Amino acid sequence: MNPTANQLLNETLIRIEGAYAPSTIRAYKSNFLKFIHFCEESKSNPLLGSPDDVAGFIASLAKSGLKSSSIRIAVAAISSIHKLNLLTDPTQHPNVKIELRRMHRTLGRYSAQAFGITAPILEKMLGATDDSLRGTRDRALLLLAYDSMCRRSELVSLKISDINLSEADNTTEMKIRLRKSKTDQELQGRWIFPSKRSIEAINVWIEQAKLTNGFLFRGITNAIEITNELNCNQINRIYKRLAKNAKLLKETIENISGHSMRVGAAQDLLKSGASMPVIMNRGRWSKTDTVMRYLEGINLN
Repeated sequence: MNPTANQLLNETLIRIEGAYAPSTIRAYKSNFLKFIHFCEESKSNPLLGSPDDVAGFIASLAKSGLKSSSIRIAVAAISSIHKLNLLTDPTQHPNVKIELRRMHRTLGRYSAQAFGITAPILEKMLGATDDSLRGTRDRALLLLAYDSMCRRSELVSLKISDINLSEADNTTEMKIRLRKSKTDQELQGRWIFPSKRSIEAINVWIEQAKLTNGFLFRGITNAIEITNELNCNQINRIYKRLAKNAKLLKETIENISGHSMRVGAAQDLLKSGASMPVIMNRGRWSKTDTVMRYLEGINLN
């Protein structure tokens, strides 16, 4: 491996740590390493910013079976690493633009959409939980995920200290501070207002798990021991496990992801007559086209 390029990459990743989301840093690292390997095979320098190398890299990725969205992320990584080090950005060269257009004409721009867990599907998945510690955790997770339309990274970041309780008309009200999200990297924060059913489920989970501080949602081992946190990837597995237990169709289960709650809740809002600004505000979206992908193909009849 090119030692200079590899060293620059590592120094850059260390320098931007904390300023960029962990997922972004991982994408920069994995994709630029691929670019380094590609340049080594052609005996070229990945730091010289050769547009022909980038164009060739795009062509090789297109032939490898990657989706166009993944290839665009790889190109963005090359661009960012160069810009962060004040190097000429080769991705802006016309030859690279041409190769991207060729790639899109070949692969298309379509991205498979996650299956939306709408209210009826949510009820089936809730019915697949039991009164065990894991079942209690899963119910609280499902209900809050649907109410809040949280991304999986947002769900696992919630802490007991983020929960604010107050009394009103002899009832306990709850709001949860979402300290940061994909569209709030500067930590301005937003409040989440769970439904009554979510509040009850969260309280039962906290009481049964005997949580007093730390993260709200935790992993549970096979020995029924509670871990200190829940990994983002575990959200997908939990959704799929509950969908399987609910005896949903195999095709449905395969298309469920960590975004499925956001997709389903957005679809339900649209069916209920909510406007686009309301849906975007509830889901904390900054781009209309992202929401439109979630809502495309919905039968409103």
